[in-house]
Amino acid sequence: MADASTNPAFEAALLRAAAPGNRRRQRLEDEVTELFERWRPGLLRYLLAVGLAPPDAEEVVQEVFLSLYAHLQKGKPRTNLPGWLFRVAHNQGLKRRHSAGKSVALADDLENLPHAALNPEEELARTQRRQRLLAIVQALPEQDRRCLYLRAEGLRYREIAEILGMSLGSVALSLDRSLQKFQRGGQR
Repeated sequence: MADASTNPAFEAALLRAAAPGNRRRQRLEDEVTELFERWRPGLLRYLLAVGLAPPDAEEVVQEVFLSLYAHLQKGKPRTNLPGWLFRVAHNQGLKRRHSAGKSVALADDLENLPHAALNPEEELARTQRRQRLLAIVQALPEQDRRCLYLRAEGLRYREIAEILGMSLGSVALSLDRSLQKFQRGGQR
């Protein structure tokens, strides 16, 4: 996975969008590139978690940042850019998944390498616990999984509500329900 400075398609699109020599556009390009480098990993994790294939997720992330560039170039609000990025990624990701006819699948790219400091019994217990927790996540309703993934990315309840088009109370209820299931399932 490349960052913005080594992603030729991203750079070319920004160059086409910005006229050479324009200081304002150069500052805007630098700002979007900085935001790309900061938020790209979290956006990718979220898109993978909601079922996009890695190449599709990468394309959606690039589309999100091109949309951000256009958004900022038009002088639109800069308030809560992380929430804006996740909302646009969420919407574009759903469109991409729907147009491809793909069903929701939990991204199973978690690290399965043994932990060097654990003995075999501890490693087995760790693996079994991880499998139980993944089973709990897979059993959650899709909306609860989305809330959980966005919360794991550090977004606040209000931002999650905005991104998913839910009420603040529904987000709180969804996360509470998910955490209760984790507590019950993780204690076995």
